[in-house]
Amino acid sequence: MIAPLKDIIPAERARSTSFNEASARTRLELLLDAGSFVEFIGPEQREVSPHLRIFDLPEQFDDGIVVGHGRLDGSPVFVAAQEGRFMGGAFGEVHGAKLTGLLRAAREIGSIPVLILFDTGGVRLQEANAGELAIAEIMRAVMEARIAGAKVIGLIGGRSGCYGGGGLIAGCCSALAVSEPGRIAVSGPEVIETNRGVEEFDSRDRALVWRTMGGKHRRLLGAADVFADDTVQDFREAALELLSLVGPFGLDGLRAEQARLADRLRSFGGCEDAVDIWTAEGIAHAERVPELSADLFIALANRIGRTSRDAR
Repeated sequence: MIAPLKDIIPAERARSTSFNEASARTRLELLLDAGSFVEFIGPEQREVSPHLRIFDLPEQFDDGIVVGHGRLDGSPVFVAAQEGRFMGGAFGEVHGAKLTGLLRAAREIGSIPVLILFDTGGVRLQEANAGELAIAEIMRAVMEARIAGAKVIGLIGGRSGCYGGGGLIAGCCSALAVSEPGRIAVSGPEVIETNRGVEEFDSRDRALVWRTMGGKHRRLLGAADVFADDTVQDFREAALELLSLVGPFGLDGLRAEQARLADRLRSFGGCEDAVDIWTAEGIAHAERVPELSADLFIALANRIGRTSRDAR
């Protein structure tokens, strides 16, 4: 039996569409079941930042984040996707409030998971205080949603990576899926160089940036649970995998997380480069890890890479 054309086309597009290059709305359209997405506080409601106009900066009618609900393989999910093309996906007052409200809805229901498609450089400098407050509120909302029984899954593969407060929020999630360009860190390369000097971290050394903050290193280190190739379909499959594996959240999980982090520090605290860590993990020819294709790397990560799943 041949599947209906309406079902074939989205699936083919998802397999051929780069997650990294797609817009936030395209990612959601292709990640979720066809036609299932319903947006909350859409552009027609004109909920824009009250601060950008003061600095004569352009506004966007969704303030750089799309939130709503839909279905993933037939099951209901809440979703939020940051638009890295608008101010680097940075958090501001309205942007943060939309994500906080979504997470509070998940907390109240308790049984519907949340997918957060991160694509952010951190907090908007123009909304520094409001943005920092938003980060704190979101982190609290993530933990409250998880305590109530909702799984919160982060998907990281956008152009802006997941930096600053976004990196902190990602660390609070139940689990993370990351692709090779999906960098995760609290401080970005330029911030580290500015504060510590080029001798500490050369932000112009792209190979250094990618092997320190990029998806492959984060997966091998256990900071991400699944590595995905750069297609929307791969991220869809990663989300489904994580939703099926994530267990309940409680005090035992927090204790396991602390033990895992302490073990990481003991094992790799003396390493000066990601290659040193990979070598300590027992990876032969560790310097070749950045060159591996997605399939070969996934096989390596499944064999050697640490996982935080038991600690989340």
